[in-house]
Amino acid sequence: MKFFIDTADLDDIREAASWGILSGVTTNPSLYAKTGGKLADFEDHMVKICHICEGLPVSAESTAETTEGMIAEAEHLASLAPNIVVKLPVTEQSLPAIHHLAQEGIRVNMTLVFSATQALLGARAGARYISPFVGRFDDIGDEGLDHLAEMVTAVHNFRYGYWDEEGGPEIITASVRTPHHVTQAALLGADIATVPFGALRKCVHHPLTDRGLELFAADWAKVTGENK
Repeated sequence: MKFFIDTADLDDIREAASWGILSGVTTNPSLYAKTGGKLADFEDHMVKICHICEGLPVSAESTAETTEGMIAEAEHLASLAPNIVVKLPVTEQSLPAIHHLAQEGIRVNMTLVFSATQALLGARAGARYISPFVGRFDDIGDEGLDHLAEMVTAVHNFRYGYWDEEGGPEIITASVRTPHHVTQAALLGADIATVPFGALRKCVHHPLTDRGLELFAADWAKVTGENK
């Protein structure tokens, strides 16, 4: 499974990239707002992310609400850097935009996906990535991983004639909150998990690993005499 980082924070992206595990970045207006960035600096900020992650997909979200607006904004965003992927929500307006952009070779990450039918429609329209939001199901007392399983199976059952040479469309497990989400997404066959840096750090750690390191250090101190 591939790991994306779900953030617009440049330092977090640099740190994750240094681990050698990063396959892409997803951002959205809320994540950019958390950085304290201003509208005038948004495009430069996205270009900086693209430079840090050269050759890796970086999702930048359109805020347009009409098909024509989505196409125009997507074309502009895609012109900022060759690795920009345009995020569009699944709506009646976005499906024709996704289809148009796919024919132009512009990659779309269809976001805010909550059902298998939405995922299938996006894949058929030409989305390069499909992003089910697992954690938001959990927020309302539903089981997000059950819905993810449906979407992974449904989308992977078919070929769509777009992005076949790249192995697309790929399922990005989004709204990831815990290492458990990551593990289950991998077991279910999701292609990608996009993970906030805090949750990504939790994936590295385990209390038994920490305890083992403490024991090794204590035993080695006996060998070196450093505990005297």
